[in-house]
Amino acid sequence: MTAPLTPPPPPHEHSAQGSWQPPAAGPAAPGSQHAEYAGHGWYGQDGPGMKTELREAAVIAVAVALSGLLLGVLWWWLAPHVPLVGDVVEKNWVVYLKDTEGEQGIGVDGTFTLLGLAFGAVSALVVFLLRRRGGVPLVVGLALGGLLGSLLAWRVGVWLGPAEDVIAHARAVGRGVTFDAPLKLGAKGALLAWPLAALVLHLGLMALFGPRDPEPEFAAGPYQEPSAANGR
Repeated sequence: MTAPLTPPPPPHEHSAQGSWQPPAAGPAAPGSQHAEYAGHGWYGQDGPGMKTELREAAVIAVAVALSGLLLGVLWWWLAPHVPLVGDVVEKNWVVYLKDTEGEQGIGVDGTFTLLGLAFGAVSALVVFLLRRRGGVPLVVGLALGGLLGSLLAWRVGVWLGPAEDVIAHARAVGRGVTFDAPLKLGAKGALLAWPLAALVLHLGLMALFGPRDPEPEFAAGPYQEPSAANGR
């Protein structure tokens, strides 16, 4: 009598039980791994992705900075006027504040600060909607554009405002006549309102609504009920 032959195991028995065997690989060619990684821009010289991000950051910085023209016009239009009065003392013209207890000077700085915060929020929202993936070059371009826009708005507002030569202005209007002082930004820290607001809001939007890294997937074998023999 011939003993029964044992059938060979199925070819995918190990994979069905959830075990994994690393594929056999021969010796890699020297420099092949470095060439593959460098092709994807992981390390080494900047790949095409980084160059694209730098170009986009430069475009965003220029666009945000140019919007400072609008901020300068709004500052000139909305800022309160500081009244001055000219007089002649011993044949010399002097200029002094008409209302020494007025808070118009503080209002000028406050108006610029509030406008800078609003422009920072709008620019951060627009940049986030256009480029949701973010990136360090994008954030740097946004902050740099906000700072340049604040500087441009400051100079535009001063240029649009009353003449900076108050003595000549007092002589032109006459003695004892009230005229407006030139726009002056007393608190230079207001120039940072735009870039700081843009950075904070953009980082917040990225943290809440930005793209997420995919969850790692782990291969798991089929679940098997314990047999009666194993439970004893």
